Amino acid sequence: MTTHGQNGARPRPWDAFISDRDRQVYARSGFGASVGIGERPALLIIDAQYRTAGDGPVPIQEAMKQYATAVGEDAWRAIERIERLVEVFRTKGWPVMYAQGERTGAQEGARYSEKIPSLTADYNLPGSRGAQIVEPLTPEPDDVIIYKRFPSIFFGTNLITQLVAAGADTLIVVGCTTSGCVRGTVVDGMSYGFRCVVPEDCVWDRGQASHAINLFDIAQKYADVMPLDELRPVLSAMPPRAERAIAGSR
Repeated sequence: MTTHGQNGARPRPWDAFISDRDRQVYARSGFGASVGIGERPALLIIDAQYRTAGDGPVPIQEAMKQYATAVGEDAWRAIERIERLVEVFRTKGWPVMYAQGERTGAQEGARYSEKIPSLTADYNLPGSRGAQIVEPLTPEPDDVIIYKRFPSIFFGTNLITQLVAAGADTLIVVGCTTSGCVRGTVVDGMSYGFRCVVPEDCVWDRGQASHAINLFDIAQKYADVMPLDELRPVLSAMPPRAERAIAGSR
C-alpha cells in the first residue's frame, strides 16, 4: 500500500487511513510519547506459522486456498525482516521466544472458536504442517516455545515466569496478526510493566486497514512503533548478554 508522509516526515503505514483531525486530537491529548528501549530485550515471535503465512509469497487470495487464515506475500515480506532481527538477538545472546497457536477442538476457547470457526480446521491441530513455525524462523534448542489458545501470549501461559527468569525489561513483538494477537500481547505486556516495541514491517494482518489503524493505535497508547531499519541499529549498538539465562522448552 502506498503511503505519504505528513509535512515531509517519513511515510507511516497509517498515513492513508488517519485523518488530520484525528492526528490533531491525539497530539493535543498528549498521546504517542516514546517509551524507549531498556537494557534487556526479549523477542516475542507471535504465530509465525504456515497457517498464518501460507507456503510462500503469493497474493493473499491464493494463499487462502490452502489455509483460510493465511496472508501470503505480506507475511513473507515480514518474515524476511524478522530473520534479520533474529540474527541480532542470537548474536547478542538475548532471549528469543515463540508463541505457537494451535487448537485441539472447538471446546478450547469456545467463544473464540465461535467467532472464528476456521480455528478448528485440521491445519490448526498439533503436529499439522499448518501449526508449524515457518522454516526460516525455526527455533533453536535454547529458545522458548509457548503454546497458546487465545490472542495474547500472556493469557493462560507461563510467559511471565519465562520473562522474569530472562531478566527482560523490553519486549520486541513481531508476527501476526497486528490487530489481534500482536495487539493483545502488546497491551498485556505494557500492563505488566514492560517496555514494548513493534517493528512496523515485521508484523502482518489479513486486513490492510486493520493492520494500519492498529499500528497507529498501538503507537499512540501502548508501544513504540518504528521500521526495522530504525530499530536494528539501536539494538546492534547495545552490549551483548554474556550468558543465556533461560533454558529452552520445546
